[in-house]
Amino acid sequence: MELSEQHGITRIAVTGAQLMLAWGADSEMVEDVGQRFGQALGADSVELSISSNSLVLSTRHGDRCVTTTRRIRDHGINMSMVCEVLRLCVMLEKGLIDQQGLKARLDKLKPWRWDNWKVVAMIGPSCGSFAYLLGADLFSVLIAAIAASTGMILRQQLAQRHFNVLLNWTATAFVTTLVARFCAMAWPTPHADIAMAAAVLMLVPGFPLLNAITDMVKGHYNVGLARWGQATLMTVAAAIGITMAMQLTGLGWL
Repeated sequence: MELSEQHGITRIAVTGAQLMLAWGADSEMVEDVGQRFGQALGADSVELSISSNSLVLSTRHGDRCVTTTRRIRDHGINMSMVCEVLRLCVMLEKGLIDQQGLKARLDKLKPWRWDNWKVVAMIGPSCGSFAYLLGADLFSVLIAAIAASTGMILRQQLAQRHFNVLLNWTATAFVTTLVARFCAMAWPTPHADIAMAAAVLMLVPGFPLLNAITDMVKGHYNVGLARWGQATLMTVAAAIGITMAMQLTGLGWL
């Protein structure tokens, strides 16, 4: 194997691992995909060092090693991207795609996203359903759905303008709680507290917390702790927004 060919293999392997990590895969899966890419393309072995915002990958062929580093920029959670990279990995291993075709398809990958209004249409009834399960009456269910839908619209608008995620979470929690409170004032209901609590459940960072636990269980403590810290800050940001709205309206949970 020529040195230039090994350089190409290293770049492809690190690109696949970088995409997996940036779009929310757990560290074990990132490491697995990077190694499978490199070995399927002819490297003797592939070693990865993963941190919360960078990735170091080395390929070895004979006595020669090639190492490269990539910075990771968090793009959020998108399992369609993770699944697509995994699919390309399987195709490469089965011989259905060559190195050039793999590189071209990795370069062309773009995240698939739901239409914003479809997301709003799902989030509102979902939070309303949570309110119903918690024992709220129909007016409170409607309040939770309206507040959650309004908050999701704001959350999407702030995300499209690349606001900091913590500021996004604080503003969304504030507006969602405020809308729920105003609706409860317009339509008095004994279950206004349930509506307020259910409306902000869309801000629970479940996937980051799950990834954090998975990483730490599998021994990737640095990435797991970083993800846990991020999820904790998101939770605190949401709590700040909720508290600000409650203080402004003079309403507690009870």
